[in-house]
Amino acid sequence: MKITKLDQMFEVLKSHKKKTLVAAFANDEHSISAVNMAIDLGLVDGTLVGDQEIIEKICLEHQIDAKKFKIVHEPDEMKAAYKAVELINAGEGNLLMKGLVSTDKYMRAILDKEKGLMPKGAILSHVTVVENPNYHKLLIVGDVAILPAPELHEKVAITNYLIRTAHALGIEKPKVAILAATEQVSVKMVSSTEAAIISKMADRGQIKGAFVDGPLSLDVAIDRESANIKKVGGHVAGDADCLVFPNIEAGNVFYKMNSKLAGGEQGAMVVGAKVPAVLSSRGDSTKTKLYSIALAALTA
Repeated sequence: MKITKLDQMFEVLKSHKKKTLVAAFANDEHSISAVNMAIDLGLVDGTLVGDQEIIEKICLEHQIDAKKFKIVHEPDEMKAAYKAVELINAGEGNLLMKGLVSTDKYMRAILDKEKGLMPKGAILSHVTVVENPNYHKLLIVGDVAILPAPELHEKVAITNYLIRTAHALGIEKPKVAILAATEQVSVKMVSSTEAAIISKMADRGQIKGAFVDGPLSLDVAIDRESANIKKVGGHVAGDADCLVFPNIEAGNVFYKMNSKLAGGEQGAMVVGAKVPAVLSSRGDSTKTKLYSIALAALTA
């Protein structure tokens, strides 16, 4: 089934073998509510690592049945992050989620060379699936949160992560736009020349499973009229499924504009580790967290 709306992930997951989510330092109502909703929808089983007394108190205050969760008592923030990672490594979970733990401590536990979740040589990145009311299908984009100024090999990794996510959403051969400020190749613009290299790599079979084109400006990538006016042809122009941003500034602005100005919704996850990891912003809604859990479960 090709998923065209974020909430369609819920129905697809009901036919999949249920995964187990491990929430690191789940001492907050937002995280507990999101995991609770995911359990109620039949998306995942849930393990909450944190202060058991606080977790049970929050559940009581918000009329959530604490018995739905496996609760692992660890009141220390840093130790809770490491404990969550330890459970994943022990095979007791398939996806990780950030609770009240700070992002730096959460990432430290994931990236730890001895106890973390990183395969040798892996590149950690961030994938977001965007549902925008002004676009005719989902957009899979990266990187908006992890890699500040990705180098060429990191952009190749991002491209492959977006393709794999698109495949998990049922898109057999996604159309990937490698973005720059213009669709013209300019040797003075690194994003432009690297986009051209990645596009040629795909032409030569070094990147598989997708149509890849670049450099493309954003308007040419997602608007057929702009592509026609600028006489840019090919499979991708005007109909992109995936967007690879030149840097984190471009990606992060796009991410926040989608929700704050365009009324869009999104689900997001960290990829490149042994399991997908939900890294929610403090400003994300419970619905966004729920979509993020579903996306991670779908790709786990």
